[in-house]
Amino acid sequence: MLKPTINQSCSLNNLLPLHKPFVHGDATNNSSSSAYSPTILRQNTSTKKCNATPARSTSAVGNIKAVVIPFLTKATTVKGVITIQPTIRSALSGVIIGDVADGVSDLLGRSFLLELVSEDLDSKGNQKTVKAYARYKALDFDINVYTYECNFNIPDDFGEIGAVMVENEYSKKMFFKDIVLDNGVTFTCESWVQSKYDVQAKRIFFTNKSYLPSETPEALKSLRAEDLESLRGNGEGQRKSQDRIYDYDVYNDLGAPDLSISLSRPVLGGEQHPYPRRCRTGRPMSTKDPLSETRTILPFYIPCDEDFSEIKTAQFGARTLYSVLHAVIPILKSVLSGRDKFPLFTHIDLLFNEGVNVPPVEGGIASALPRLVKGVETAKAVIKFETPETLDRDKFSWFRDEEFCRQMLAGLNPCSIQLVTEWPLMSNLDPEIYGPPESAITKEIVQQEIGGCMTFDEALAQKKLFMLDYHDLLLPYVNKVRQLEGTTLYGSRTLLFLTSSGTLRPVAIELTRPPSDGKPQWKQVYTPTWDATGAWLWKLAKAHVLSHDSAYHQLVSHWLRSHCVTEPYIIATNRHLSKMHPINRLLVPHFRYTMQINALARLALINAGGIIESTFAPGKYCMQLCSDAYDQLWRFDHEALPADLISRGLAVEDPTAPHGVKLAIEDYPFANDGLLIFDAIKQWAASYVNYYYPQANLVESDEELQAWWNDIRTVGHGDKKDEPWWPELKTQDDLIRIVSTIMWVSSGHHSAVNFGQYDFAGYFPNRPTIARTKMPDEDPTDEDWQTFLKRPEDVLLSCFPSQIQATQVMSVLDVLSSHSPDEEYIGANIEPAWEAEPAIKAAFEEFQGRLNQLEGIIDLRNSDPLLKNRSGAGLVPYQLLKPYSEHGVTGKGVPNSISI
Repeated sequence: MLKPTINQSCSLNNLLPLHKPFVHGDATNNSSSSAYSPTILRQNTSTKKCNATPARSTSAVGNIKAVVIPFLTKATTVKGVITIQPTIRSALSGVIIGDVADGVSDLLGRSFLLELVSEDLDSKGNQKTVKAYARYKALDFDINVYTYECNFNIPDDFGEIGAVMVENEYSKKMFFKDIVLDNGVTFTCESWVQSKYDVQAKRIFFTNKSYLPSETPEALKSLRAEDLESLRGNGEGQRKSQDRIYDYDVYNDLGAPDLSISLSRPVLGGEQHPYPRRCRTGRPMSTKDPLSETRTILPFYIPCDEDFSEIKTAQFGARTLYSVLHAVIPILKSVLSGRDKFPLFTHIDLLFNEGVNVPPVEGGIASALPRLVKGVETAKAVIKFETPETLDRDKFSWFRDEEFCRQMLAGLNPCSIQLVTEWPLMSNLDPEIYGPPESAITKEIVQQEIGGCMTFDEALAQKKLFMLDYHDLLLPYVNKVRQLEGTTLYGSRTLLFLTSSGTLRPVAIELTRPPSDGKPQWKQVYTPTWDATGAWLWKLAKAHVLSHDSAYHQLVSHWLRSHCVTEPYIIATNRHLSKMHPINRLLVPHFRYTMQINALARLALINAGGIIESTFAPGKYCMQLCSDAYDQLWRFDHEALPADLISRGLAVEDPTAPHGVKLAIEDYPFANDGLLIFDAIKQWAASYVNYYYPQANLVESDEELQAWWNDIRTVGHGDKKDEPWWPELKTQDDLIRIVSTIMWVSSGHHSAVNFGQYDFAGYFPNRPTIARTKMPDEDPTDEDWQTFLKRPEDVLLSCFPSQIQATQVMSVLDVLSSHSPDEEYIGANIEPAWEAEPAIKAAFEEFQGRLNQLEGIIDLRNSDPLLKNRSGAGLVPYQLLKPYSEHGVTGKGVPNSISI
């Protein structure tokens, strides 16, 4: 029931509806917000109609309509405060007035029409509501929000308030933060409400109390169903900016065949190229390729509640990324056009010391990118790069073998290394096409490299041999990539040995070219050597492997395993889990901003001719290779960190171990820190799930939850719907495993592979994205070989990215590695719906406490001299999984979601 409130009345104004609110000053209580609007009942058509005149209802709920209460009733006045987040353009204007009509709305106190809905039906099964208009109150300069106020006259027998329906009387959309009533009821909105002139249906918001479908109050069931239905759409038509519709489509918009047939790309998603689904936009199909959707130069459609660009600061991730892609990159292209390789390594250093002089740029670009764009107040601007931490701490770390190995455990891509479990190493590709499957890395080569430590058999048996294996994934693309200008490719294997000190040392690199043009398969093994020629060949072989690892990192570890696979989770959650469903409210913080970033990626990063294709080794085949990785490697049941480690042989199950697994490499910073975060997430998820699902049968009988999981498996990831490894969803433990995996992927996993990008790859010799020339000893001419012998440094610089490729990547990585000033870190802030439940609030505070402890644990680990993979002279300490960070490029911090 309502809490006791002031100003009870028994008003004749409740007898009849007022078709227009009083202009301010005319109401007897001096309210300008139509506090005298009538209480309304929503009545099923099967119920006998009241003789009273029906009031207008814009709700589309089933067979329900509104009627006026035809009797005098005692009421309580309840005040409501609506908080509106201004757009950036209107933030300093003082009043939200878009045109004359909006000014009249403010004057008449008709800014928004709110209709409260009771959780209870009346004795005849009718839905009870009460309306009031809200009017503009003030701009709070301290927190930069607008407030509106309204007064409701609520009958004392109204019951608990369960929902509110909102109609926006303005001509423009408004971003509702929340609606707070002075009787303790809060509606957390965080949503755009479109103008009634654009969208006629009222917006529905539920209170912060969560309900399973079976527990939904009877009076709210139809609203719950209506709100979900409004988010699904019918799969037809082109989406408009005001839509909130979430449905699926294949990746058929990466190519641009209408611009050039050379920009055609295969559709990703379907039997030929399996892939997760994206959000459908419904744009017209190409006239040149009926399977491809047309592209626009404007940002692609995303549901309006996923678009935060109008209410975030200038340094919001999506905004800064857009600024780089559409302002900085074109400038760099024009200035550096015609330049090829860096002539000397000192010229690379100039990027950090002096920068690149460019024509003057717009001031707004500089404010969005203060780290990158300097000197805008002068006649010329300078794009000057900050010195990456790896370079700042040790200028020559990129040259050393021990750092090459260490970064496989504590660098940018620490989730590719795997244990060698079988010997000899063999390819699974067709030998008729790709040549002999046996690796050229022989037992004898390994024995020669590790002979002073142990025998080969001992190393294999004691799990001391590890590798990066990009052989079978890359080899099918080698001949195709080599037909592209300015790039080359090999299949590669890199073998490593775990020393007694817990560090890795390189054993061998194998590069393979399949048969082509009448030439047989070519493969060569390189090892660390003590002669000049061998040493330079080894450095070049490492450059090729690093370009492979960079491509795999960006396309698979980063884009596929976080951004891409998460979009179907977001779509399914909005389509099938009501806003009042507890699992929706658990997951939503992990989904914010992701669809907007993904749409920008499709627009200018992973598209045909975009940054990724232009600067990474596979070129135009980048996304096709990504599809192959999804088909061959991705499994939902391997995405939780412990399962991922076990699948790569980096851990075994051990109930006696702190996290239930024993690591094959004890000093594995990514795994050590990641397991702390994963365990904290899982414990939080367990407390949350067990609170709302005290019995297992509640999980299996939750129709929204089952539809959600079915949608993820059979539609969002429909190309893998028949795989046997999909987890069942029958018990609380099943649900805990599923949501923990999703929460880890969007927070810990993404942070580990994203926020170190500039520190580790900003100095591109440390992680070149492309190797542009083949190895000097692959079918060399006499002239090529002599060039290599005379100036091996020139050959390495020619192999590295060109000047325009390097600076483009550096610009993008600077933005991708940066936290915005209002970043939302894991465990930092409690969601209002969690705070509303004391048990959930207590569980979250425990979660928050564990994360706070983790900060200190990581600091201690980084200062431990015995942990040589994270502590030592010139090493960048491993901080990528420290939960919290300042804004900017810091190399630490774990946001809730994939926010950049």
